[in-house]
Amino acid sequence: MRAIRIEQYGGPEVLRRVDIDIPSPERGEVLVRVACAGVNFMDIHTRQGKYQNSHTYPVRAPCTLGMEGAGELVSSGPGVTAFNAGDRVAWCISWGAYAEYAVVPAHRLARIPQAISYDLAAAAIFQGSTAHYLIEDVAQLRSGSTCLVHAGSGGIGQMLVQLAKRRGAIVFATASNDSKAAIARNRGADHVMPYESGRFADRIRAATGGRGVDVTFDAVGRATLRDSFRATRTRGLVINYGSVSGSLDDLDPYELGEAGSLFLTRPRLADYLADGATVQRRADEIFAALGDGTLSLETSGRYTLDEVETAHAALEGRRQLGKSILLIS
Repeated sequence: MRAIRIEQYGGPEVLRRVDIDIPSPERGEVLVRVACAGVNFMDIHTRQGKYQNSHTYPVRAPCTLGMEGAGELVSSGPGVTAFNAGDRVAWCISWGAYAEYAVVPAHRLARIPQAISYDLAAAAIFQGSTAHYLIEDVAQLRSGSTCLVHAGSGGIGQMLVQLAKRRGAIVFATASNDSKAAIARNRGADHVMPYESGRFADRIRAATGGRGVDVTFDAVGRATLRDSFRATRTRGLVINYGSVSGSLDDLDPYELGEAGSLFLTRPRLADYLADGATVQRRADEIFAALGDGTLSLETSGRYTLDEVETAHAALEGRRQLGKSILLIS
């Protein structure tokens, strides 16, 4: 079968298309004929080696890339009783989706309803599950809550905005230019503003009568995190779920006290997909919202396996606003 693998860490040039044997599922695993795979920053980070020392995501080179996909279940290993051959399934945070076939732990699978296409499922399962647990489990937003979503035009950012609005929250969002600001507004953000070297915090304080927001969702990291503290109310919550501008490696917990006894968390999706029932519950809610039109997801980048280097370069260079997918079969 065809697959995209890395033998060493580096830039898009280390991606290799190879022909390898179809893998066999072991106990608790299934074999899936992959229809589509999502292209995510986690794939970029895997290729760059950022997870080579991770315990949460123990993926190491050499490996087949792709941590999100959708397709048809072909066969099951021993101990799998909840799924059958022919089931339409999607999964995330199980690597190997950049290939014609992938072995996936059964507890990572979610069934796809007939109304949801493989490409939409592959585009939505990771970002949707991430936005869902951040809104529902970590932030626990409710009607009248206020929140700040950084990068409101990004894939997860757009979903956070929409899911927060579905909960009745008031949403502030940041964006780096006017076109990205328009995307965040179209997704429902009540107030959209530029980063302005941290001055977004002053704007939010002014707009909330000096109080600040209840919750800040920050996937930017170094460039925004300390100003996110300033934008968040006393005893509020700052959720740092990514670090696209780099990690803040000189943070003293004393700063959280000085900023108003803030709570700071750095959650990871794997810890919020503890079992198959949770995986399916999150997927069901995301797929239902996509199906009834209350949640929208744009898939603007569509690539073949032969174009995977271009897909990575586009995402890494922030040239793709919508979600990118690889069409496998």
